[in-house]
Amino acid sequence: MSPGVVDFLFRRLVAGEPPEDVQWGNEGTALAVQPPGAELARRLSETDLDALTPAELFNYVRAAQRLAAWAESLRETAVGRYCSAPAAPAAPAASSGRPAASA
Repeated sequence: MSPGVVDFLFRRLVAGEPPEDVQWGNEGTALAVQPPGAELARRLSETDLDALTPAELFNYVRAAQRLAAWAESLRETAVGRYCSAPAAPAAPAASSGRPAASA
């Protein structure tokens, strides 16, 4: 744990408050309930992992797993659509294999 996290937890303990950062819940959507998508990906990529408490790190990992499952379902849908698309018609082949003579 980083010194900042230890300091945060110590201050919370001394104040008799829970070891979670409850302020985030007042400011926006918690990672635990953020729906998968671009916003969740942005938040995960901008998070300083060293600043997270163990409970927050657990929620971070779960959110990353939800995002990965969502992205995988998008990929599977795209592959399914690609594989079920009708084949493109083949270009007509020349009968002799030689270019036609010009008149």
